[in-house]
Amino acid sequence: MKNKIIETTDLKQTKKRNLIISILEEAPAPLTAEEIMEIASKEIKMSFSTVYRALNALADRNIVSKTIYQDGKLYYKIQTHSHQHVLKCIKCDECISIDACPLESLESNLCSETNYKITGHNLEFFGICPKCQSSNSNHKDSANCFTCHN
Repeated sequence: MKNKIIETTDLKQTKKRNLIISILEEAPAPLTAEEIMEIASKEIKMSFSTVYRALNALADRNIVSKTIYQDGKLYYKIQTHSHQHVLKCIKCDECISIDACPLESLESNLCSETNYKITGHNLEFFGICPKCQSSNSNHKDSANCFTCHN
């Protein structure tokens, strides 16, 4: 099974690279290397070093992008050369994509003012999802509660 994305690069087609790309393409939100490893291990035996090497090779060729989230972890996603808006729960890591883009006029102004050709942007909002809010009625004891501790 050949992957069309890899065919556009100098990378060798391997089952492991193809699987990592497939996992990222099907993921509803960016994933950590550990999450990718967990999903991949259901199909192919793969070490963490193999996952990291493959992700770095794919990132070097702009096939995937890397972003450090507020939790300090590195997340990977297929590079779409567009933009993404995400709402992420700081407790359970649930991630919801936001379809609307309130930044289109800002992007247009930035292009006009700077002569940059903007190829994309990411916007991340962090909060506590309704499920985590309701499951933790004693949330004031939580060190992660921004409402109570900021």
